[in-house]
Amino acid sequence: MSLLPRTAADFSSAEYWERFFKKRGEKSFEWYGDYNKLCGVLHKYIKVQHKVLVVGCGNSELSEQLHDVGYKHLTNIDISETVVTHMNQRNAERRPGLTFQQVDATKTPYEDGSYQAALDKGTLDAMAAEEDGELARNMLTEVGRVLCVGGRYVCVTLAQESVIKLAVEHFVQLGWAVRLHCLQQEGGSEEDSFALPVFVLVCTKFRQPMPQPVLEMCLGEDGAPARLSQVSELLSAVREHQAYSVLKKRLRTDAGAGSDISLTLCHAKSGLPRYTLTVQDCLPSAKVPRSNHFAIFIVPQGSETSWLYSSSEGRKQVAGSANFKRLIIVSMHRNQEYTDLEAVQSELSPMVMELAPPGMPANQRVPFLTVGGTLGWREEVSRGVSELSGEYCVENVKGEDGELYRRLIFLSNANIIQSECHLISSNPASSHKKKSKKKTKPTAAPTASTQSLSVDSSSLCFSYQEVMVAGLSLLGVDSPQNKGGPVSVLLVGLGGGGLAQFLRDFVPSVTIEVVELDPVVFEVAKEWFGFRPDDRLTVTLGDGLDRISVLEKEGNQSFDVIIFDVDNKDSTVGMSGPPATFVETAFLQKVCNLLTPRGIFILNFACRDMALRESVLERVKASFPTTLSKKIEEDVNEVLLCSRRGRERSDAANVPPSLNQAAKSLQSSLCSDRTGTSSRPQLDVADLLSDLRVI
Repeated sequence: MSLLPRTAADFSSAEYWERFFKKRGEKSFEWYGDYNKLCGVLHKYIKVQHKVLVVGCGNSELSEQLHDVGYKHLTNIDISETVVTHMNQRNAERRPGLTFQQVDATKTPYEDGSYQAALDKGTLDAMAAEEDGELARNMLTEVGRVLCVGGRYVCVTLAQESVIKLAVEHFVQLGWAVRLHCLQQEGGSEEDSFALPVFVLVCTKFRQPMPQPVLEMCLGEDGAPARLSQVSELLSAVREHQAYSVLKKRLRTDAGAGSDISLTLCHAKSGLPRYTLTVQDCLPSAKVPRSNHFAIFIVPQGSETSWLYSSSEGRKQVAGSANFKRLIIVSMHRNQEYTDLEAVQSELSPMVMELAPPGMPANQRVPFLTVGGTLGWREEVSRGVSELSGEYCVENVKGEDGELYRRLIFLSNANIIQSECHLISSNPASSHKKKSKKKTKPTAAPTASTQSLSVDSSSLCFSYQEVMVAGLSLLGVDSPQNKGGPVSVLLVGLGGGGLAQFLRDFVPSVTIEVVELDPVVFEVAKEWFGFRPDDRLTVTLGDGLDRISVLEKEGNQSFDVIIFDVDNKDSTVGMSGPPATFVETAFLQKVCNLLTPRGIFILNFACRDMALRESVLERVKASFPTTLSKKIEEDVNEVLLCSRRGRERSDAANVPPSLNQAAKSLQSSLCSDRTGTSSRPQLDVADLLSDLRVI
């Protein structure tokens, strides 16, 4: 299976190409390659018997080399009298049939349709820079005139964006078929910043113009053509190949270049992402065995969103454990089929070897590393579209602990798990089995049918949600009389419903109102995540901002606990949750007004912008006299536990001493038979509340 690289780089700026030609100087022409490099693609489109017009031949040896292998019908033209005289003298004795003529390529004396091919090596690139491209357009018009029907314009070019755009748009307007071959540079010692591939543009003339543009891209001289629908897509593909060539050269010449560089490999036919490769080089100070040059690590399917593989720090840990000079970490994409490790290795080997570190022996064996020797397991069980959140999928995966999980993923942000639940067998004999956190060897697929699985409501898969539940202990701080009493909760943000269902099932005498903006999420939670609304667990569809404002204005209802578990769709803000409007001062005051005297506000807070974080914390503290923070290990999230009750000034900087007793009380109630459930939650409330910090 052929793979195409997709990388992000901009090769369309005039400044880049100005630097390029300035750096190359007189050697620019040599960069296009000699006959040995170009012969494969030239022989494919230009036959020995063809009459060929060589446009802007210069002093290149290409025409001489073509003549020597049998091309006897070459007409070589150049505007320079000096070049033409020199080339005729150079070939007078050895190649008497090879002639050179001083002719302006924009005004040739040849008859219409008199040539079957026109060959251009760098002439278009040179002429396009003159007179705002008008000179190049005139040359292309003249080439079109002298070519017969079925004739081809074959142009060797560096594909500067303005140049290739000019030529392709010119021939598309004429109704010609356009194909572009990318010929990768091999070896060489040029500076990595100018390690560009050479392209061969092939434009074919038809008797009648094509009704729709025919645009194709080929990798190498024999690569299968990939059909594109627009000129912009072709230009984008050119930039991607140029960027990949630069990246490859950089990695092959600099042992320390691979500092978290990523690229995506796409399926050549469908264009869909298939693999994401992240390059991780060891630190110069690392003690790596001499034979450990290069290795490939395959991330198990379903594990690519974990901190270990999705974060820079996590990948550094993986690379440090593997202990190779360079490690390529490979993630597999959804909606793609992978047979087994051997098939993946065979598919990836040609591409990843291009990214090997400098100095690696030619015959070095490169190991493919995995967790447990398998690719992991993932099964998509549902897919749909929400008007508010876009396309989503529900998938079952096998975790590195050997357990099965179900996830909700919004494909607009596919590296983030929106919701997750633990799956257990519906067989009563196995439903009480305690979930082990120890990593086990994952198998290729679950032994039981996924249809016989059910959601384990006693398990919370997100650490921050466990802390939120433990935070209910604050209700009992300094208020032992509240033990066992009713608890009212307002939860903004449903997701898969795991947190709401846990509270309903394991907190005695609780009543919960969930506010969810997206009706599709509500339906997904009920169908796939075991969410079961009832008279103690209700859902209000609508905006959480509006619901809280209405409740506060009406003033006839209050809550013991208000929880915000809402993500931020605006990626331009350095806060992934909650949306900024949820933490504005006026709105926080409304939240405070809705709480009972003992009430607490719990916030899932994720902010990478330190200045913004401090600003939000100041606003929260202004509304809530007591604010505690629990940082979630290996994540940007922190949970804020906020109480409207004031504290003695002498005690304000310390965690309430009675919190430990309140935690024990909550622990016993969560495990109480009064909840009416047969399973037991796997929570250690006191441990979850350790390391609380007063804000």
